[in-house]
Amino acid sequence: MLSTNIKEATKEAHLNLEKQVIQKLKAIRSNADYADFLKYFYTYFSQVEKAIAPYITAELLPDYKERRNSSYIKNDILALGGHINDIPTVNLPEITNQLQALGALYVMEGSIMGGSIIVKMLEKGGITEGISFFSGYGEATGQKWGVFVGIMNAQASDDNEEAIAINAANETFSRFAEVFEDINVAS
Repeated sequence: MLSTNIKEATKEAHLNLEKQVIQKLKAIRSNADYADFLKYFYTYFSQVEKAIAPYITAELLPDYKERRNSSYIKNDILALGGHINDIPTVNLPEITNQLQALGALYVMEGSIMGGSIIVKMLEKGGITEGISFFSGYGEATGQKWGVFVGIMNAQASDDNEEAIAINAANETFSRFAEVFEDINVAS
């Protein structure tokens, strides 16, 4: 099953990205720092969303338009007094079909699952504003994840199709890690 295989096959890339995210989170001391941190997410997610848009349709994922997206990040940045001027172009994963788009979306939707941990880390540091993105779907988070995973699993009918989604997910994690390594998105 793709959801089981993709989790295992992306573990290393996921952990690498997670280390970078946690390192940046630990350095947050103010709303301005947090707004700058969110710019990394906005930079990457907004561009990946454009790349997957032709492949993630309402026929495939009926509630896609209601799902959390980069507009939440943008609103959080603005609520914190930040801006999204001069967002750089970044390297994106290759997305030329539905399976690759689902692999990329696996990474983006999966970020919801760790969002509550990020919110708690921020609260410990006194940051309580601009958390709509990391708050995910609230009580519906598990249900929304289950719907996505079910749809993703149904699209990959063999090992070759699973490999396409898995490779895209790995590349999505790796390219996102590059954003934290390569660019300065601070104001």
